[in-house]
Amino acid sequence: MRIRKESPIHMLNTIFFTAWNYQVTFLEFAAASTSLIAVYLGTTGRKVMWPWWIGSSALYALWFYNAKYFGSFATQFIFIAFGLWGWVAWKRTGAEPSTLSIKGRLIAVAAFAICWVAFAPYLQSIGAVAIWSDTFGLLGSLVAQVIMVREKWENWVLWCAVDIVLTIQYFRGGAYFTSLVYLLFTGIAILGWVRWYKNAQRTHR
Repeated sequence: MRIRKESPIHMLNTIFFTAWNYQVTFLEFAAASTSLIAVYLGTTGRKVMWPWWIGSSALYALWFYNAKYFGSFATQFIFIAFGLWGWVAWKRTGAEPSTLSIKGRLIAVAAFAICWVAFAPYLQSIGAVAIWSDTFGLLGSLVAQVIMVREKWENWVLWCAVDIVLTIQYFRGGAYFTSLVYLLFTGIAILGWVRWYKNAQRTHR
């Protein structure tokens, strides 16, 4: 009798544990764990965060695609691209936080608002589970990533907003474990906000 070998993808999609009547797969747990490590390392400004960032994004891309959160799925490829950019752009010593100019803030907000309204109908056309919140997460993450690679402390303010919106989105969608993870992301983003702001103020005195 031949033993059927399971593919790596199938094994990742098997149930790891159940919480609140929600089944957490090995894939979702691995993605969440590596993401939490990556985001925490980001609050310290260490360059080593970027490999973790890229790896966790690849894992979450698989999970979000299976869950039909297509906006969040697309976001992971943005994370991977900017992860590579950040790895090249940051110095060996890590980030040196500074403050975004008023003009830069206005451009970021305007670009985000216009693209949010313009992109939402596309997600609706391909059958995304959540439209406006998923679009908010996609575009907010894009802007936050650009600001983060440029080492501006304001990136954490936007990450807070994105994480809060996605925490609610995944909770409403029944993805309770991922919702909890994004709630933790919110707390870590607040920590990053405080750390980077203090470092920016200290650097420019």
